[in-house]
Amino acid sequence: MIRSAGTTPSLTARVRRHIAEGHIDATPAAVMTAVRREADAAALGDNAVLHLAGRVRDQLVGAGPLAPLLADPAVTDILVNGVEVWVDRGAGLHRAAADLGSPEDVRRLAQRLAAACGRRLDDGHPYADARLPDGTRLHAVLPPVAMNGPCLSLRTFRQRPFSLPDLVGRGAVPAALAPVLAAVVAARLAYLVTGGTGSGKTTLLATLLGLVPSTERIVLVEDAAELRPVHPHVVTLQGRTANVEGAGAIGLTDLVRQALRMRPDRLVIGECRGAEIADLLSAMNTGHEGGAGTLHANAPADVPARLEALGLLGGLPRAALHAQAVAAIQVILQVRRTDRGRVLDSIGVLLPTGEQHLATVIPAWDRERGLGCGAPSLARMFAERGVPVPPLLGAVAATPWASSVPAPAVVGERSW
Repeated sequence: MIRSAGTTPSLTARVRRHIAEGHIDATPAAVMTAVRREADAAALGDNAVLHLAGRVRDQLVGAGPLAPLLADPAVTDILVNGVEVWVDRGAGLHRAAADLGSPEDVRRLAQRLAAACGRRLDDGHPYADARLPDGTRLHAVLPPVAMNGPCLSLRTFRQRPFSLPDLVGRGAVPAALAPVLAAVVAARLAYLVTGGTGSGKTTLLATLLGLVPSTERIVLVEDAAELRPVHPHVVTLQGRTANVEGAGAIGLTDLVRQALRMRPDRLVIGECRGAEIADLLSAMNTGHEGGAGTLHANAPADVPARLEALGLLGGLPRAALHAQAVAAIQVILQVRRTDRGRVLDSIGVLLPTGEQHLATVIPAWDRERGLGCGAPSLARMFAERGVPVPPLLGAVAATPWASSVPAPAVVGERSW
């Protein structure tokens, strides 16, 4: 049970009533005073009252029974279905023994969290997507849209981003691949980190941005600010949703155009999912090398189709999209979630193939198969940009197929 001894709904209700009737801000001191008044402080002692006041304040202005889970550094996701709580500590979802009370208690919790982010959540607007003050991402849906009761999805924020050695130590990146990833950044190759929801795209991207030289300026464009790379010169632009009147929305397309006027050495889009892909490709084709972003894709072979769909939203015809994509993006890093955690699954190079020179992802490395036919092309890109070829690719750098890759008849695993 997450609710501690002595923290009863009646005590919380009495403290809430005391603060509301006195028009008092629910500061830690005010909650402490109210708890001392409403509880038997003499019997509990100072330490117990202090602990109890913290619990009560969580019930009033914080995450309530979810606060201990949010404080657990191993937890990456918290999902609430009605009154059931599920958590992900990197190895899949498991039930958590958290007592949220009734569905009405969960509804109040969701509304309180949304209100703390300046979002409306009620019967007239039964869903909200927001970011809590500590960086945690919140998504909430209320009945009748959510048929089985209120639903909350919380994606926790890691205060200290991973370093590349951290990812190697956790098994997310093979040790032999670490120099390859570092070389991608050093060579200023443009790359996309692709994968499914919750596969670790943002984590890997933030880690790689930490490898950018300190003399360069990184401008991040995000729908919700998640990237916190360890770098001395980072500027973050965050999109804004419309207000209650439906006005004031600022999309990523507008922010990309603003970012281009801010002298970025590295232009990064946290998640490419709309018409902003057209502006990003245009920027990468006009001297802004080393750009990056994340993209939802089930497999590397699906990336060109995803880019096509997004390019159409931005008014890019198919032929123009493929021409710009192969000129702007060089590397695709695919990540996925496994039973053992999130891992780098493959590295591919985006090359024009076939008579129409359509963008195709050619595998350079795969976790199960090793090096692929795109490895020589990747090694050649490093050499052409004056970056030492990593040892893993050194053996294939001089092979005859380093200068040309045959166009596969079928894209994907069979093009290996």
